[in-house]
Amino acid sequence: MTHPYSHRKAAFMTDTSFRWQIDAYGHHNLQRVQAPIPQPGPGQIVVKVEAASLNYRDLMLTGNDKDYGWSAPLPFVPASDLAGTVSAVGAGVRQWKEGDRVINTFRGGWLDGLAPADVIPMGGPGPGALASHVLLDAQWAVAAPATLNAAQASTLPCAALTAWFALVEEGHLNAGQTVLIHGTGGVALFGLQFARMHGARAIVISGAEDKRAKALALGANHVLSRHDDWVAQVRELTGGRGVEQVLETVGGANLGRSIKASAQDGHLSVIGVLEGSDFSGSAYAAIGNRVTIKGIAVGHRRALQDMVRAVDANALQPVIAAEYGADDVPAAFRHLERGAFGKVVVRF
Repeated sequence: MTHPYSHRKAAFMTDTSFRWQIDAYGHHNLQRVQAPIPQPGPGQIVVKVEAASLNYRDLMLTGNDKDYGWSAPLPFVPASDLAGTVSAVGAGVRQWKEGDRVINTFRGGWLDGLAPADVIPMGGPGPGALASHVLLDAQWAVAAPATLNAAQASTLPCAALTAWFALVEEGHLNAGQTVLIHGTGGVALFGLQFARMHGARAIVISGAEDKRAKALALGANHVLSRHDDWVAQVRELTGGRGVEQVLETVGGANLGRSIKASAQDGHLSVIGVLEGSDFSGSAYAAIGNRVTIKGIAVGHRRALQDMVRAVDANALQPVIAAEYGADDVPAAFRHLERGAFGKVVVRF
């Protein structure tokens, strides 16, 4: 049987690579350009990319969204999440060899504990993943899950780790808890899967009827409409107690409603800004429910390694909305912009 990460050594014989970049803001300006294959320096590796997954952040950066607070320098290669094989190693690298299957860490340089001041996020300002070959610091990679193919593994560095870090690393998810999850994007669906993995109940809020049905099929205990009074419904479903954890992917005034739906000593993870970077809510509700509100900026390498082990042990299958070929990156961005149930992936 051919392993999902199998590769032809002949693919390493070429001396040119390609990447997708923008020379002007807007994903409609994406262009495929040729470039020399990067050569690793001391402590570096080159990864031959087999798949890269997209995140909402990629739309913000290619569109120069001012809410993000950072403008990508042009030309710019987007995307932060990749899976592939090591094609070259630099001097002093002992943990990797050619042919090793890897995924990247999202926040380069954050290995464990508190994030250092010099952390470099992938896909801006760090290297972009939409390239056939990517040069990485050897510490910015971890072993890929043995049970996933390249497309599946590429969904883990940002979306999956964000959900894991929020619920497990910071929220200390336990069996019997109830998790409130907003939306059906990549982070939300990984949150649903991790909640079920840990024996917790999951309540999903979505504005789309077809996506609500899919969330139920994926294992959500309850799926509520965003257009209804879901705060009252959550209270009723939990016997008036509220939820122990919230994955807040919407922001804006929605955060205030999430506070009202929280249980005493609830943990609310702020992840997304779909309704804007400013948020609002009642201080009285936050004080009354003793809610901890914490911003989640993905997570560190050790947590990613823990999560990969959990993915393998539980045979978790990431939800992929669509896969596009390396020539169809603009179409993949358009799909992401329309909204997707799960992850949008580009295969190389």
